[in-house]
Amino acid sequence: MPKQSYVSNPSRFSTVSQRLLPGLCGAALVLAGSSLLSTAVAAEPVKLGMITTLSTKGGYLGEDMRDGFKLAVEQGKGSLGGIPVELLVDDDAGDPQKGKQIAERMIKSDKVDMMTGIMFSNVAMAVVPSVLKDGLFFVGANAAPAPFAGKMCNPNYFNVAYQNDNMHEAMGEYLTQQGYKSVFLIAPNYPAGKDALTGFKRFYKGEVKQEVYTKLDQSDYAALISQIRADKPDAVFYFLPGGLGVNFLKQYDQAGMKSEVKIFGPGFSFDRRLLGAVGAAAEGVMNSSEWNDDLPAAGNAEFVQAFHTAYGRYPTLYAAQAYDAANLIGSALKQVDGKLDDKDAVRKALMAADFSSVRGSFRFNTNHHPIQDIYVRQVIKLDDGSYANKTVSKVFEQHQDAYVGECKL
Repeated sequence: MPKQSYVSNPSRFSTVSQRLLPGLCGAALVLAGSSLLSTAVAAEPVKLGMITTLSTKGGYLGEDMRDGFKLAVEQGKGSLGGIPVELLVDDDAGDPQKGKQIAERMIKSDKVDMMTGIMFSNVAMAVVPSVLKDGLFFVGANAAPAPFAGKMCNPNYFNVAYQNDNMHEAMGEYLTQQGYKSVFLIAPNYPAGKDALTGFKRFYKGEVKQEVYTKLDQSDYAALISQIRADKPDAVFYFLPGGLGVNFLKQYDQAGMKSEVKIFGPGFSFDRRLLGAVGAAAEGVMNSSEWNDDLPAAGNAEFVQAFHTAYGRYPTLYAAQAYDAANLIGSALKQVDGKLDDKDAVRKALMAADFSSVRGSFRFNTNHHPIQDIYVRQVIKLDDGSYANKTVSKVFEQHQDAYVGECKL
């Protein structure tokens, strides 16, 4: 499908963008906001390119990323920080090579001024270095592989979400605190999966019975579940995002294992939309996240309600991270008056992180990754029969990643 462009003025912005959602996959969606000046001439918008995953089993994750970012733009009536923006979104389909091709097109043909997005770490590893080589800023809204926080850190790369290890580190600490003596570890075989288990083991002090890496397209976990039953660990920690987690959790529950060996995971495996697909199989499971819809942070409840009103569903952490990414970019655009030529000024403005995060306390470390609180949540059943997460406790306060010492910024 050829790339299509759509332009809207502030009064039609929300209507146009909503109408286009069903036909988004495979095409770039352009959301243009204009700011009418007294001369009736629209200001030239800052072009933002977003690469995310909108198809495959992980497509709903990218939808939430896109919609969280888009909500911030819509709330600004087509602007961020008072600066008109044009948002171009395209689907990488979870394919690193396709991601690189999209980035090249956005930079060379579409002439974007800044880039954001990326759901999966293997795509990030392929795309981000090429974007930075071309001199653009990249503000990550999810994937945060370890090299980007350490030896491959870059003055023009910021990640507003986390560093891949962080949520898993929190569960490693939590299981240690709760006295679990042995654990069985599961993650998919790609960079984020390896970061996940590395992070977990950094804080877990018990015995690791097994460390299993699954295929990214795996759907049958019967043999793996049999192996868990035979090993008899005290607990299972798994990171299987999107559809991978749906299949595993359902099969684990159907095998009667939930009552035999408790399972734990990061928030990626228990987001609100995934819970809608899994249902009762997830009830009671503890998971970790830097955000939840019940956090008392200023503006968080308003964000949750606004997202639900706009899209008819509740946001996941992917939407919250993208909303924060948009507002971070807006804070920087405001400080530099929309002029991105002075890279030192833009860098300083991004580093200041002068925006109100829906997570509450937020600041960047010297490697441009967050220092933030991380919580443990529990899956609960609501009165309407749906499932959600309830924040139980704070595991880490103002937590920083393990790789900042390797960054020479």
